[in-house]
Amino acid sequence: MKNLLLVVAMFVPGLIFAQKKDMTPKTFDLIVGTYTSGNSKGISVYRFYAETGRLAYLNQVTGVSNPSYLCVSNNNKFVYAVNEGTQGEVSSFAFEPKTGALTFINKVSTLGADPCYVSVDKAQKSLFVANYSGGSITVLPLNDDGSIAPAVQTINDPGHGPNKERQEKAHVHTAVLSPDEKYVFYTDLGTDKLNITRYKAKKSSPLTPADPAFVTVAPGTGPRHIDFSADKKTLYLITEMGSNVIAYDYDNGKLKQKQTVTLLPDGFTGITGAADIHVSPDGRFLYASNRGDANDISVFSINQENSMLTFVERKSSNGRGPRNFAIDPTGSFLLVANQNTDSIVTFRIDKNTGKLTDTYYKIEIGNPVCLKFAPAL
Repeated sequence: MKNLLLVVAMFVPGLIFAQKKDMTPKTFDLIVGTYTSGNSKGISVYRFYAETGRLAYLNQVTGVSNPSYLCVSNNNKFVYAVNEGTQGEVSSFAFEPKTGALTFINKVSTLGADPCYVSVDKAQKSLFVANYSGGSITVLPLNDDGSIAPAVQTINDPGHGPNKERQEKAHVHTAVLSPDEKYVFYTDLGTDKLNITRYKAKKSSPLTPADPAFVTVAPGTGPRHIDFSADKKTLYLITEMGSNVIAYDYDNGKLKQKQTVTLLPDGFTGITGAADIHVSPDGRFLYASNRGDANDISVFSINQENSMLTFVERKSSNGRGPRNFAIDPTGSFLLVANQNTDSIVTFRIDKNTGKLTDTYYKIEIGNPVCLKFAPAL
């Protein structure tokens, strides 16, 4: 029998590789955060099929107020959702990947108004919440059962920017861990700053200012979301009001600006509102969304030696208000949450060029504003 298997392997060399390839996950859960002021009733879960790009409804949890941003624990057992409102809160749910079921655990105050972003460390010791209207970042400990403990730290970001309508005070938009989780970065649209804090899980003051404690962007451009290059040596920042992407050399909490690229075509004069930014799983391309009158996804190739960006194309989001989007873990598809047209649209990614192709797969869902993939175990 061993000799027979050896002969088969010699004459069919692709067999072993095909078997290995078949072990790669082909299905995932897509967890969708929404605003519940419209047609949505809470958080929805869909099964995503990575071979075709199709989605199938699995489950929904209702009675959740404005779960506008989500994160999934590293062990895939818990989902955390902000409850965006004047009395900011964050909720925890037990997650069952096979069925997509979410079971409410508890809810606590974020000590700030309109929380719009939440992240969790891999060890599941802390939650980090950005309070947009509250102008603060809040740290909340996590218990072993996934429940959230009361906040132990809130940092208010003082100041304002030149735009009196949008930057009358601090507006914290993200709270993102560095790849080694030694730092937490939080953007402030109101003060045009990207803040840098050291992180160490402990009972009080888990965050302390780094040195330097922040970098600034051009006045009035409003920093929003960030992502890291595959080699972890470059940080990319998207500015909401400036509609550009800024690349920084990154080294142990320190940032040095090296490039700025625009998301806008020459001569564009409409309303904009750049939103989300993601690097493809293979690290070769960067994608960024823009709302307002643009309603598109910009594609850039990433130089693999220095992580500099080169424009590839702009692709319509096939809807309005592409506030958030997600790339599936295989890097084959990009899904866009068009908030203002109540839809999630799927595009196929050309892994050689990074370009997006219409699949014409679309699901109707009220006010989708956050998409998160999780393994469908």
